[in-house]
Amino acid sequence: MQPVADIPKAPPRRDDSIEDQRPASDGRRSRWTEHRRARREDLVEAAVEAVRVAGPDFSVDDVARSAGVSKTVIYRYFSDKDELVDTVLERISGVVLLPRLLGEINRDHPDDRTALRAVITAFVALIEDEPELYRFAYAQAGRSGRADLVAATEHQIAEALGALMAVRLADAGRPTEPAMTWAYGVVGMVQLTAHWWSRARTVPATELAEQLTALAHGGLDTLLPPRRG
Repeated sequence: MQPVADIPKAPPRRDDSIEDQRPASDGRRSRWTEHRRARREDLVEAAVEAVRVAGPDFSVDDVARSAGVSKTVIYRYFSDKDELVDTVLERISGVVLLPRLLGEINRDHPDDRTALRAVITAFVALIEDEPELYRFAYAQAGRSGRADLVAATEHQIAEALGALMAVRLADAGRPTEPAMTWAYGVVGMVQLTAHWWSRARTVPATELAEQLTALAHGGLDTLLPPRRG
């Protein structure tokens, strides 16, 4: 009988790659953690690309094809499709959506109308530039027990806009409580109208942005104190 020690080990299968092999020493633990983090990031990017190609009904198979791996590898980094979807939503919000909108809110614009137009145009442009990512995010709204990207994003944008309005009111010596009411009203109006427009396409994107700007500015211009300087 051949001694056990002399029996050669079977070659690893393709799916039994390095991400399955834990480091033998503590000295390699940090490199292993970084490897897994980077690998997961790559898979999230592949999932975002899969959504761009396949739309809201993308499957884990679509992600696997996009990443060039098997489904087995995907499930080593995500417990199930729900976790993968949550991570994709976080990526869309943190990398694609919020930087555009918050960037415009925080940018210095010459007047209120220009500022409103810039933020609204950025949102409409997102629907134009990333239609499948937008459809995907909206399709996941209200999932039972899961994160709601649409609601969370609306909240962050409204809070940022409301904070700016509150400063204007405070500087004028007026109560600041209405600021959040107005901010959420504007954000809700723009979001709901843009979602309807994304399917109806009754007017060009530039005209939609102008119409929404006129409506929002028409109300806020009568409510907010003038800018200082």
